[in-house]
Amino acid sequence: MRYLFLIICFGISMSGFSQKKLSKLLKQQNTESIPYISVDTLQQIQHEVILLDSREEKKFETSHLKDAICVGYDFFNLDSVKQKLPNKDSKIVVYCSLGIRSEDVAEKLKKAGYKNVLNLYGGIFEWKNKDLEVVNENEKPTDSIHAFSKAWSKWLKKGVKVYE
Repeated sequence: MRYLFLIICFGISMSGFSQKKLSKLLKQQNTESIPYISVDTLQQIQHEVILLDSREEKKFETSHLKDAICVGYDFFNLDSVKQKLPNKDSKIVVYCSLGIRSEDVAEKLKKAGYKNVLNLYGGIFEWKNKDLEVVNENEKPTDSIHAFSKAWSKWLKKGVKVYE
């Protein structure tokens, strides 16, 4: 029983440690010019927002949040987004693998006049780490997540890591 308690305490502390490390990474990489939304909050209001996936098409095809629209990063096209989302008051959540590139895309949306733009803290990795559903290009549930790179894949704790 004592060992079980120690294992549980270790697991909880490692989970908190992992979050602190992610927080540190995001502070280093982001300006926080776009407010974050947590996975837990997004899960509760997902039906009320427009989800924009700022990863490239191949990553999106591997898996994405249900009903998300792929807008890409390298080939992000603001005019295309404006056509799809003419209402600049729409509630928009942008995500990527961890929440770094999505901030860049969200900043472009803000500069274009979109008023309600949020960045998903921890991105699709954190979504999957919380055992939430992602879907593939056929909108079918999948455990596969494009892990971006070996270095970034350490942030993905659950699911099947796909590299290409």
